[in-house]
Amino acid sequence: MTSRGGRSEKVKRIFLQFDTNGDGGLNREEMAALVVAVNPRVKFSEEQINAILDEVFRTYGEFIDGEKGLTFDGLLRTYDDGAGDVDRDFDALGLDLKPLEDKNGVSQASEEVASSSSVVDERVMEPHKKQRTEAWASSPNHGIVFDDTWKLVDDLEILIKRLKTKQLKDGKIKNDNSDVFSDAGWSRELGPSTEISDKRISWDESGSDYRAFVKDLGVLRSRADRAPSRAEAFDGHMALGRVLYEHCLFKEALVSFKRACELMPGDVKPHFRAGNCLYVLGRYDEAKAEFLLALDAAEAGGNQWAYLLPQIHVNLGIALEGEGLVLGACEHYREAAIICPTHFRALKLLGSALFGVGEYKAAVKALEEAIYMKNDYADAHCDLASALHAIGDDDNAIKEFQKAIDLKPGHVDALYNLGGLYMDMGRYQRASEMYTRVLGVWPNHWRAQLNKAVSLLGAGETEEAKKALKEALKMTNRVELHDAVSHLKQLQKKRLRGNGNGNGNGEVSFITVEPSKFKTVGEKTILRQELAIALDIRAFQRVTRLNRCDVDLIKKEMSEGDVPISYSGRGVPEKSIRKASLEVILHKLLSFLKPETLVGAIKAINQKILSVLDESESGRVDLGMFFALIAPLCGGSPDKRKRIAYESLLWQPVNEGNTQVKKSDAQRYIKLLRAIYIPSHGISEILEIHGEEDDSMVSVTEFVAMFDDQEWGFSILSTLVKLENGDRNRHGNHVCATCKYPLIGSRFKEVKHQFSLCAQCYSEGKVPSTCKQEEYKFKEYVNESEAVKDKCLWFSSKGSSASGS
Repeated sequence: MTSRGGRSEKVKRIFLQFDTNGDGGLNREEMAALVVAVNPRVKFSEEQINAILDEVFRTYGEFIDGEKGLTFDGLLRTYDDGAGDVDRDFDALGLDLKPLEDKNGVSQASEEVASSSSVVDERVMEPHKKQRTEAWASSPNHGIVFDDTWKLVDDLEILIKRLKTKQLKDGKIKNDNSDVFSDAGWSRELGPSTEISDKRISWDESGSDYRAFVKDLGVLRSRADRAPSRAEAFDGHMALGRVLYEHCLFKEALVSFKRACELMPGDVKPHFRAGNCLYVLGRYDEAKAEFLLALDAAEAGGNQWAYLLPQIHVNLGIALEGEGLVLGACEHYREAAIICPTHFRALKLLGSALFGVGEYKAAVKALEEAIYMKNDYADAHCDLASALHAIGDDDNAIKEFQKAIDLKPGHVDALYNLGGLYMDMGRYQRASEMYTRVLGVWPNHWRAQLNKAVSLLGAGETEEAKKALKEALKMTNRVELHDAVSHLKQLQKKRLRGNGNGNGNGEVSFITVEPSKFKTVGEKTILRQELAIALDIRAFQRVTRLNRCDVDLIKKEMSEGDVPISYSGRGVPEKSIRKASLEVILHKLLSFLKPETLVGAIKAINQKILSVLDESESGRVDLGMFFALIAPLCGGSPDKRKRIAYESLLWQPVNEGNTQVKKSDAQRYIKLLRAIYIPSHGISEILEIHGEEDDSMVSVTEFVAMFDDQEWGFSILSTLVKLENGDRNRHGNHVCATCKYPLIGSRFKEVKHQFSLCAQCYSEGKVPSTCKQEEYKFKEYVNESEAVKDKCLWFSSKGSSASGS
């Protein structure tokens, strides 16, 4: 260990090396050169350098001499405070302690300096000593404090080097990119999961060499535990964890950070680091818990943790997204951007998350802000393009996708999504070019291969499309393949264009008939307009999977949940909660969904229901009303769904203590229900709610009668239940006369011309062009047995007529 005098002399040599203008101070340019020079393995961005300099010049303001910059005493103080390791920096710069000479040639070296060149521990002569140039190790905020900790770090580096040598020899290590996997700075602490997976080393943990490594690592941990003080033990475990993390030994790093948490539970750093490890390991719920502990500790610790707060919020948001909780992630990204307005990555993540929940205009604004701060941010340009496409601004979307590709030619998401945009525009040739480029970067991207087949078919290159489809079939046998095949058929159908437009041979495949010309036969046959509404609701059910959520779970949530009462803009007491908290409840109700599927469900619910409930954009919704609105779409008998909807209204504070609900509340509920699920009625019905309120009470029986009212209720539920029960029914080899798809669900048979339509074509009023007539009469068959029975009765009646004659 170098004496104080020796350290002072080394700092002086470093200071003189970078005081290039000789004015006795290190200005920002000179300090920047010093930071870069003593960290040769770290590639700093301009933003990172500026952040470091801002921190130094703010913290050591008393040592700043005007425009000259940081004085020698100031630089010495930074080293005394642990902001750097003098010996490490001195060695990294290749300096020595030869005596300085004044202008008369007289030696200026002190006796102390001469005596400081004692025998050096031989470990520092090993190549691994260069690891000390890692930026984190000398950082004043989360680096190494005690000299003995360096011995632990050095010994751990030897163990890791030994393990790597053995595993490389045995061919066990995969993706050895350790040289490029270094600490990327505070603004990219975690990095996208794809980057981590690209750069991480996959260690083989099953062999004896790894077990021996873990055993030796246990010895180092014991040495850390035996440190003279709790602070030194904490420093040792934190340093061991950081080294292990840098080498992608995440499980072992987690053990070290957890031990550091035990030693100092109120310190932010170990919780933060443990959260990072858990996220990389895919344990998102545990990562979220650690980040929340870090957040609590940071907020309790005052200004000392202010520098880390934005990144805790960002990483917590990323962990929440890992669970599919995107609304919650938005809150934390937004908080990070408020604390640190220049945090362009927080703004980018916010924009991407807002896009994920369908709030496209807000997403565009956040992403534009991120790009304003960092114009070369390829991911932000890509997500901005997707958001612009979502709001219909396709011209600017194409420009943004192109910017992303110009910045990063192999940007798979930009290429793939641009292909999708060209498909939507009908520019199939350009779309196929984009998908070809995706496959050039990622040869096994089966979705790109399928979409390439679709786009080639759209471009009229049928043979090439078949080849592309065969390639896709080789890549995967997933169920999504059937969706792609359906898409291919759909494009073929579009080429047979209806309502007088020819198909290339002068023929018309179908015509669209006005609703008044569609008549029904039998009481069970649904009207065309009603079916269109029910199909729309069923599509929403499929996206949200609400029909797989037992409606009794809502009742359980109401009985177990503890929601504080607040007051709405109408002055009515409500059990209102933030949308992010509601998302957590939905996560429980839809616990069977994977995170990526949950995101799609939350997006649909946010766009269709929450946007209406949160009309004032306060970010809060009435939980009782929300439960009542989703109850009809959940699993269970129709009677039970209506009952739970009634109980949800009864659960509201305004009805607390009553055994019945106010008629005005029931009316408001049904009008909201219709406005949300029956688009033709829209928001106009809600406006009628604000008339004179009827304070009379309604029982559950009276409520059900209101609910089932054909004209003003939600009687469409009976049709929805029919779709739920029958949408997997197949009708033998029958196909729809218009779209040529196999008939699944209800079959609608025209009694005169004997052609059949699928539910979708029936709801849209499409009939074959060869069957033009003034009026069409349809009979609905839920399954094929009904049709067979009807056919037998028809033959029987014909036979009776013949014998009678």
